[in-house]
Amino acid sequence: MLNFQQLGLSSPLLQAVEALGFKEPMPVQAEVIPTLIDKPTDLVGLAQTGTGKTAAFGLPVLHHLNAQLKKTQALVLCPTRELCLQISRDLRSYAAFIPGIKIAAIYGGASIETQIRQLSEGPQIIVATPGRLNDMIRRKKVDLSQVEWAVLDEADEMLDMGFQEDVDTILECTPEQKHTLLFSATMPDEVERILARYMTDPVIKTVGKRNTGTANVKHIYYMVQARDRYAALKRIADFNPRIYAIIFCRTRVETQEIADSLIRDGYNADALHGDLSQAARDNVMSRFRNKTLQMLVATDVAARGLDVNDLTHVINYNLPDDSEVYIHRSGRTGRADKTGTCISIINLKEKFKIKQIEKKIGREFGKAKVPTGVQVCEKQLFQHVDRMEHVEIDEEIESFLPVIYRKLEWMNREEIIKRFVSLEFNRFLEYYRDARDLNVDDTSSGRIAADTTSGRRSKNGQGREYERAESLTRMFLSVGRKDKVLPPQIIGLINEVTRSREIRIGRIDIMDNYSFVDVDSKAVGKILKAFANEHANPRGVRIEIASERENEGGSGYRKGKYGSSRPRRYEDRQPKDDIWRKPERKSSGSRKKKGK
Repeated sequence: MLNFQQLGLSSPLLQAVEALGFKEPMPVQAEVIPTLIDKPTDLVGLAQTGTGKTAAFGLPVLHHLNAQLKKTQALVLCPTRELCLQISRDLRSYAAFIPGIKIAAIYGGASIETQIRQLSEGPQIIVATPGRLNDMIRRKKVDLSQVEWAVLDEADEMLDMGFQEDVDTILECTPEQKHTLLFSATMPDEVERILARYMTDPVIKTVGKRNTGTANVKHIYYMVQARDRYAALKRIADFNPRIYAIIFCRTRVETQEIADSLIRDGYNADALHGDLSQAARDNVMSRFRNKTLQMLVATDVAARGLDVNDLTHVINYNLPDDSEVYIHRSGRTGRADKTGTCISIINLKEKFKIKQIEKKIGREFGKAKVPTGVQVCEKQLFQHVDRMEHVEIDEEIESFLPVIYRKLEWMNREEIIKRFVSLEFNRFLEYYRDARDLNVDDTSSGRIAADTTSGRRSKNGQGREYERAESLTRMFLSVGRKDKVLPPQIIGLINEVTRSREIRIGRIDIMDNYSFVDVDSKAVGKILKAFANEHANPRGVRIEIASERENEGGSGYRKGKYGSSRPRRYEDRQPKDDIWRKPERKSSGSRKKKGK
């Protein structure tokens, strides 16, 4: 295997590599660096996040730069502020022994005056997010006329976040004669178009198979009822006492709800989503990086650019609709030659997604059983004993031992051990006593409701034969499949609007434009009153008691009951990452006028 001395790097760069403790180049570095050192060219690097791509392009770019020329010679575009800062830090560490090199990080959410001042000093390298750099171009504060290297890092994520126009505008401000480097984990059509438009006969370096996850990640799924998703998440966390994970949810509302529930249940967790201020976001990410937080609950958009190398798990609380998104999620663990686990918590209706992802990544998922209460308690007990066995003993405790021995002399060895274990362990035994099995048999036939707490299927297993318990009432909701909702979102919506997590919810049927949900009959009045309150229900989602005729069919919808064959839905349609953003309200004047 090659070492860094054999890659052709300059002496200052080899000094930096040695100072950083790098021993052997990672596969993407061994593929890319010699190519760019020997003959600078356009290049496409396909490799997963966390495989050493920054050094793969950063070291050869620094090798070719003229440190005496106070002009921007290299431009690195990346999708997020966090990735921008990380790349800037890495490049500065690589350039530690090259006098005169300046690197400017240009990103949103920071003082624009400070960044303008950095640009005026003539940095040889600019690392930037597309939005803020375009702002600098409009203000005429940046000169890209002498750029010799243009690097697009995490190109697929950048385009997925809607930066296509910004990237086009920026690249048009650079010279035609330059070397363009594109690094991506996947190669969707949008990235292919950039390759065709801005690159000339690029060399393509692929580390691993195209559009597949990292080989160091184990993929498993747990099959549960939709109502048991959160309970399964808690058991997974308890069964892995040293878990350090990102938990991915679909929407901001669900993300915050799951994080709040974990915090309330005593876990070191917090939420990361688009509604957080930049200061709150930075605080959460800082606590997660230094491992004050064990679990970070996040949306896909919010987690982009979050670079953490030691994740033990990635957990899909909801599977994404796009297999490419799953690849990005799973690539956040198993980095830098470490192993990781990507867990998906699914219900029976989602099993087809597992098959789609398996086909995409070329690997099979393992099906795991949600641990029983006994298994969780056993794992926690062993962890507790292991911590005791390896704890560091402070010498100062010696002075207290005579008093402790006198205090405990009436107990024998077995009694001391039992009491020591019970002191820390009783809460787990109490919580998991008589814990039920959360697993679902995915080999069973017939349609299974999202939540079968309150009814039973007929012998033939058909959904329309489902017998609803008398204690439940069927209700109509004005959101459906086209609103990108799943049972967890509907349950979360009812919990949020009513400000209660105690309402019993049964079967959920989701149609294209609307849904039906069985709720505790005793709570119907409370639900109707809560949804009628525009402050509690700012999105304007309607809920009504379904007619007896609709109850018979389970999914019928009759013109006239709700005014039309297609229920009115709120108009503020959102991207699938967050369908529940609060819509703009009409002015009070227009409401008064309408009421006249």
